[in-house]
Parts: sequence; C-alpha cells; structure tokens
Amino acid sequence: MVSRYVNPFTDFGFKKLFGEEASKPMLIDFLNNLLPESKIVDLTFKDKEKLGSSKLERRAVYDIYCENDNGEKIIIELQKAKQNYFKDRTLFYSTFPIQEQAETGEWDFLLKAVYCIGILDFKFDEDRISKGEVVHTVQLKDQHHQVFYDKLQFVYLEMPHFNKVEKDIETRLDKWLYFIKNLEDFQNIPELFKDDVFKQAFMKAEIAKYTKNEQEEYQQSLKIYRDLKNVIDTAYDEGKLEGKLEGKLEVAKSLKEAGVPLDVISNSTGMSITDLNKL
Repeated sequence: MVSRYVNPFTDFGFKKLFGEEASKPMLIDFLNNLLPESKIVDLTFKDKEKLGSSKLERRAVYDIYCENDNGEKIIIELQKAKQNYFKDRTLFYSTFPIQEQAETGEWDFLLKAVYCIGILDFKFDEDRISKGEVVHTVQLKDQHHQVFYDKLQFVYLEMPHFNKVEKDIETRLDKWLYFIKNLEDFQNIPELFKDDVFKQAFMKAEIAKYTKNEQEEYQQSLKIYRDLKNVIDTAYDEGKLEGKLEGKLEVAKSLKEAGVPLDVISNSTGMSITDLNKL
C-alpha cells in the first residue's frame, strides 16, 4: 500500500513536521506537553550547526535547535537506529548551548535552561533503562537522589515501547506519540486528531501536496532511512557494533555502498569523515 503521509523518522519528514517556520504551532504544542514546566509561547529556530571554540574542534549538527521566549535552549535529535555512545553524544551536544551563553567581560555565570530531547526509533540498553517505559527524563542528582541542577535536562522517547492503540490514548502527549509512531500507516485522519494543530500537521505530512522536487527529496530521505536502519540494526543483532573496530568498518562500508551520506554514517558509527573517505 502506498503511504499517504510521510515517515516522520526520515530527515525530510521530521523537518516538514517540526523544523520549519510553518511548523512552529506543532512543535510548540508537542514541547509544551513533553516539557510542561517550560510553558512555551513562541520559539526561534537557531543555527543547527555549532562549532567548537576553533574550527579544528569537532562540530555538532542538530536536527532541530531552538530557543523559547524565555531564552531556554532546546535541542531535538531524531535517532533512527542504534548507535555506539549515543548518550555520550547527547551530553556532548548539550555543551554547545551552554557555552554559547558565555558573555564577554564580567559575567555572573547565570545560565538559561537547556533541554536535550532524543526521539529514538530503537530500544535502549534494557539493563540500564526501565523496561517498557517510553519517556525517560534524566537530570543531574546528588548521592541522596536529589536534583543537583535543574537547568539541564535530557528527555529520551523510546518509541518502540509506545504500543497504545487509539482507544487507549489518554493525554495530549499520548496523541503526539501515537501520531509520530503511526503517521506513515494512516490513510485517513483518525477522529482523535480533529483539532486545528493536528489538522495542520496532517496537511504538512501529505505527500501528494509536495512539489515534484520535494517528493524526490522525500523518497531519497526514505531510502537513506531504510538502508541505515537495516544495516545498523542487523549489525547490532549480529554483535558487530559493540565497540569493535572491524564491525564499524564493515557497517560503514555497507552504508557507503548503499549511498548513505558520509555525515550520517559518521554520526551512526562514530567514525570520522576523514576515515570514511579512505574506505
């Protein structure tokens, strides 16, 4: 069956739904239900590519980087397949919006909050994360399990664990998770999505409304998503990506042969683009 709506786990689909100026109402609604303490009224999209203090240092490229009307920074990363050191990567990414707040001259080090959100199309390490939970909220805590610093928060959405059907939807966040998880399979708009925000989301997701160039871009993005997910998930199932160099090389070669962009391969395997060019 031909899909009527985009796959939101593709780069193209995710950007259409949440990463464009016209997508702000959807993004604000989603974030206000995921981060209710933030109470976002408006958002400003910021440069998604951040460099270290010099151009020789490793850069960070976010899927979405925005700032709310209170000056709080929000990073949103869509992760399509398992990746070595994913938690390390999100921690590394969080340092850029923290450092960019530094002011020249005398400064009292007062920081705005930073939220790092990961939408994951895979399951975490079951030994470390509570089994079956969808939303994982992580903060810095002391030895008494009290929050030590409340202005840095990591939120991971483990989408494979979200298995609610329409009749089980209870909250607005449930609606968004159900929308993201099942969008590609919908042929019509379910009854629970009849409000204006979701109607707008379905309009932006309808493939037939795209230009010819947009449809071609989406199909390429969909191919990359499928190739990437298939190769990396298979590698993890076979134990080839558990930090072993030979496994990384094999996976990187497979992805390169499938036409996956080098920056995507680099983010997925941890290998540098310089090393990938040598393969």
